[in-house]
Amino acid sequence: MIDINLIRTNPEIVKENIKKKFQDSKLAIVDEVVKLDTEYRNLKNEGDNLRQQRNQISSQIGGLMREKKVDEANALKANVTSINDRLKEIEVKEEELATLIKQKMMVIPNIIDDSVPIGKDDSENVEIQKFGEPKVPNFEIPYHADILNTFDALDKESSGRTSGNGFYYIMGDGARLISAMISYARDFMINKGFTYCIPPFMIRGDVVSGVMSFAEMDAMMYKIEGEDLYLIGTSEHSMIGKFKDQIINEKSLPITMTSYSPCFRKEVGAHGIEERGIYRVHQFEKQEMVVLCKPEDSMAWYDKMWSFSVELFRSLNIPVRTLECCSGDLADLKVKSCDIEAWSPRQQKYFEVCSCSTLGDAQARRLGIRAKGEKGNYYLHTLNNTVLASTRALIALLENNLQEDGSVVVPEPLRMYMGGLDVIRPKTTK
Repeated sequence: MIDINLIRTNPEIVKENIKKKFQDSKLAIVDEVVKLDTEYRNLKNEGDNLRQQRNQISSQIGGLMREKKVDEANALKANVTSINDRLKEIEVKEEELATLIKQKMMVIPNIIDDSVPIGKDDSENVEIQKFGEPKVPNFEIPYHADILNTFDALDKESSGRTSGNGFYYIMGDGARLISAMISYARDFMINKGFTYCIPPFMIRGDVVSGVMSFAEMDAMMYKIEGEDLYLIGTSEHSMIGKFKDQIINEKSLPITMTSYSPCFRKEVGAHGIEERGIYRVHQFEKQEMVVLCKPEDSMAWYDKMWSFSVELFRSLNIPVRTLECCSGDLADLKVKSCDIEAWSPRQQKYFEVCSCSTLGDAQARRLGIRAKGEKGNYYLHTLNNTVLASTRALIALLENNLQEDGSVVVPEPLRMYMGGLDVIRPKTTK
């Protein structure tokens, strides 16, 4: 949510930003907010003036009563009653307007950074840099589900019976690989100075609406029936929510955390759920990184955070690239975002494995997260980035470390988490 003062003083900047995001249907909302805000402030001024009058009259009444001028005092009391009645009307209307203004403000997109490329959708995202050589071996790379099947590591038939499409059983060496990658990602971030955390896996509705837009919430979140609780789609949600309505001492900044969680997603949309494999599923595990910092430090942290993901994937022998998200591909709360994509030698193209974003003070404004500095309180900037998402990272690891005989080399950093195992060999031929 942007600062209401920006709409008051520079509504055209807000409208231009909406146009850059190709959301012209929201342009009228800016004018609506300006009109409602003017009405709200006029009422507030009227209320303040009436309270001042009431205080003055109350003082006069006290003086008259001391002088035994009861009739005159009673006449003034009637004025006070009238003022109180009007104040009640104003307070009700103020509350209604404040709620309506907030509802409309919540759908106005955040102001994007000047460096963000302008484009309508993800097809216009811009490649920034490649890391590692994207190789295609001289033997065929099977589909990742087929690779896992040779290790007896994937069972989607059973998960279809227990849970339906979009779920899976990962077993044996496949499950060990996922646990090893998550553990490695955890320790990798701890070694970068981040504090490890396991957060709640369910959060309340006011936290959900504080960390994401309503459209995202509807497309992603599972709600617990009969409860004001949602299953998290990423641990960023509960990690940012941890600081809701808090005033943080500036001396403790930046706050850098890395969190583990299962993630649950509806995955509503044209892309659908993958039936055979595990690329797009309803449930996976993830290691996340989250930073709360001073506004002037957020872009430096943004660059650090995506570079950590690049470093981690390169240590697993996976070539990656960074892709700058264009304006039309940015979620409404984001100021700037890039995807880290892993090379798929089977498809001979890159696919998304991480997403790094700075949201400016949008989440902090929604959740009331402020810092106390020498010059007063201010809203913090929040950033998040995927360290490693289990299923997509597993796909990238399998494809890029597969050998011609069907075995998969375990990257050196993972071996200590796999009991020293350096190669996973096929158990069956299917």
